[in-house]
Amino acid sequence: MSMTDPISDMLTRIRNACKAGHKKVDVPASRVKREIARILAERRFINSYTYVEDSRQGYLRLYLKYDPDEESVIQGLQRVSKPGLRRYVVKKEVPRVLNGLGIAVLSTPKGIMTDEESRTAGVGGEVLCYVW
Repeated sequence: MSMTDPISDMLTRIRNACKAGHKKVDVPASRVKREIARILAERRFINSYTYVEDSRQGYLRLYLKYDPDEESVIQGLQRVSKPGLRRYVVKKEVPRVLNGLGIAVLSTPKGIMTDEESRTAGVGGEVLCYVW
């Protein structure tokens, strides 16, 4: 079965696992998904992630993070650019999520990066998702 939007599938798996209170979630791996997981770990939205090799494409195991009240650190995930409608921004229009409390993940010519990193690098690109 082919999947039309693998990044959206990843975000939905994370969203569902957070709502269900799971400690980890498995996502089929790709290079872009690995970079998104790296950003989520660097920004402390998840505890960590590992790449697990299997007989097919492998998968990412994301270890989710919760506060002391067992509330998920990730309050929201929103896919912005979709296969049917791509969203591109120039460097002057890079979005801020909740006035800096969240992050926007962008695919730029210099790689996958956050909104803050793309402003510093002075590049725009495709807005993949918002996380807060």
